Amino acid sequence: MSLRLRLTSLYSTLIGVILLIFGVAAYILVNIILLNQMDDTLASVASDIVKVARVDSVGEINVISLPTLDMTANAYVQVWGPNNNLISTSPSISMLTEPLDPTGLQAGRTIYRDSYLQESHLRVLTVPLELRGRTIGFLQVGSSLAVVDATRGDMLSILGAGVLIAILLAGLGSWVMLGRALSPLESITDTVDQINRADDLSRRIPYDGSTEDEIGVLVESFNQTLERLESLFTSQQRFLADVSHELRTPLTVIKGNVDLMRRMKEVDEESLTSIDQEAGRLTRLVGGLLMLAQAESGKLTLNLKPVELDMLLTEVFQQMHILAGMKVHVHLNEIDQVQVKGDRDRLKQVLLNLVANAIQYTPAGGDVFLSLTIVKDQARIIVRDTGPGIPAEDLPHIFERFYRAEKSRTRSKVGGFGLGLSIAHWIVEHHGGKIEVDSKEGKGTTFAIWLPLAS
Repeated sequence: MSLRLRLTSLYSTLIGVILLIFGVAAYILVNIILLNQMDDTLASVASDIVKVARVDSVGEINVISLPTLDMTANAYVQVWGPNNNLISTSPSISMLTEPLDPTGLQAGRTIYRDSYLQESHLRVLTVPLELRGRTIGFLQVGSSLAVVDATRGDMLSILGAGVLIAILLAGLGSWVMLGRALSPLESITDTVDQINRADDLSRRIPYDGSTEDEIGVLVESFNQTLERLESLFTSQQRFLADVSHELRTPLTVIKGNVDLMRRMKEVDEESLTSIDQEAGRLTRLVGGLLMLAQAESGKLTLNLKPVELDMLLTEVFQQMHILAGMKVHVHLNEIDQVQVKGDRDRLKQVLLNLVANAIQYTPAGGDVFLSLTIVKDQARIIVRDTGPGIPAEDLPHIFERFYRAEKSRTRSKVGGFGLGLSIAHWIVEHHGGKIEVDSKEGKGTTFAIWLPLAS
């Protein structure tokens, strides 16, 4: 059963139940009102009869004078003695010798009851007639319930027909409205089928309705999911292509050198050096990929302990100063005494990567500046170089795997694979911090690392 049909059935059933409850309540209320009106009429007739009733000298009823009011025209009256003998009766039922309500007559008290007499449905009021605390007879006043029964029947028919018509109209209306409301779901289904058939993640679900209702939120969320899937799929394709390229290059060099030595039939020292360098590149590539895989799967744990960040930066400065040699001038500017909670080895890896990149891509004679300051409740590390800078269109992507801004930072044999910044970004984020970059072409690049201070 389709969702549309289920919702239509549910809505129609709910409407039917509500109307049925209201119909039953209305039927009961009307029935009570009609019976109360009839009871009031019977009570009024009985009161008038009691007023004109006479008894003889010994207290026995021997004459009853019925009133000549119009209200008695639709009422049947019987007066019964204490021995259940009929004393008087209204002219309309003069031939009737049975009580209008035998059960009421035996009750011995004032009572209203429905009674069936000779296939007639009556409403009967039985009133005991008393004189000086002694019951001297009973008065029964009855009226036909034919009109009330007819009204009840008509009302049941009207309510039943009304409920059925209302259910049909509600079902038809809900079927149409739900068809319009659920039409975007059909578009979602069609789009998903087309995506599955064509493997085209660039398709989006069209929707012209409000984006604030449930369907609009669903369509928007689904489109965002498709966009993310497309991005992930594209990233995966680029990742596979980049890995294949990065693996093919050193493997080609290694194979070429091996073939060269095989043809020369002697060990060439230059070829061995080249093989060693390319093997090192492969080791670094595999190590970076393994670390990213562990990080994304949650298997890379951080050993968080108090870290003297100023001491760590000084240590990195000393190592990088030696690495830079005479090519680039590395400067340690402002440095505050700072302690953070983190993994010392991973934080050092981040700093070494950023400073090494700055040294690598800064022209000879350029400068690299390091600083550490406290800004409010955070530590800020600055790594700034005077290199060629990064184009603005490349800045949003530099933390992606294998991404390199080749326009300004050309590859070299000692160049990286575009994994370092991605790893650094993950490490800083999992320390509760963030890493920012600001760069202008021809004016250098500045990386800022923000880490929360240890409490």
